[in-house]
Amino acid sequence: MTPRKKKTPDFEQALAELESLVTQMEQGDLTLEASLSAFEEGIKLTRECQTILDQAEQKVEILTSKNGELKTAPFHIEQE
Repeated sequence: MTPRKKKTPDFEQALAELESLVTQMEQGDLTLEASLSAFEEGIKLTRECQTILDQAEQKVEILTSKNGELKTAPFHIEQE
């Protein structure tokens, strides 16, 4: 059995691709056409990342609901 190919990249992969595009664009070596293409791809990757984050948030809300009531609380990262 062959592994299923994902239709969209995972979050980490999409974010790495987005960071790479930003680096290329910041260097200023791209032609106008290449810059526009990179920008378009960056927008697509940003939307994919946002969708993945939204889905993760929905899963967390489902997992934290009790007796049909959703309990929300701010998420705090403890800083040492």
